[in-house]
Amino acid sequence: MKRRLETALERFPHRDEVEVVWRSFQLDPSAPEGDTHPTLPALAAKYGRSVDEMRSMMEQVEQVAAGEGLDYHLSDGVSGNTLLAHQLLHLAAEHGKRNELKERLLHAYFEEGRSVFDVDSLVPFAVEVGLDETEVRAALADQRYLAAVREDGATAQALGATGVPFFVVDRKYGAAGAQPAELLLNILERAWADAYPLVTVPAADGCVGDSCGG
Repeated sequence: MKRRLETALERFPHRDEVEVVWRSFQLDPSAPEGDTHPTLPALAAKYGRSVDEMRSMMEQVEQVAAGEGLDYHLSDGVSGNTLLAHQLLHLAAEHGKRNELKERLLHAYFEEGRSVFDVDSLVPFAVEVGLDETEVRAALADQRYLAAVREDGATAQALGATGVPFFVVDRKYGAAGAQPAELLLNILERAWADAYPLVTVPAADGCVGDSCGG
């Protein structure tokens, strides 16, 4: 989850050298664009569970989120095609607002139970983080970032992503699922060690240990 990555980064000594880039990945790109439906019964049907079983599973996720300081409300949520939201994130990136918009969309969907699946729902969030409404509507209308979203999805699949969250560091180390912050920190440390290996300088004149005389 995003919060656990942020926790890992806070503990990483080289945080200022890390660039976090959010890439597009749709769990269900075949979902009809513009349509929304209640999440709970849809997931129950998808995984062959009863509605009560799925609600219980969602409550477990909510408890995990609460441990990260998040107030999720999953059972009452709606689902839909996220293609427009991903395109909007690419626009936000061009204005240096991708992280702010990503946070706003996650909060809106998981904690406020609001739709992020159509233009009129997305525009207010974009304006909140400082984007121009006219530009937002034009970009989503002409789908100028559609190719970028498709490219991100293809790259994610090539790297082995089958779901979210999926973290990749230096295109070498990956972590799928809601991994603990400790594991994400370990991945960052291993990637750093690979990029900047420790170089041992040999002692002068064959001097070893205490024989060096200080």
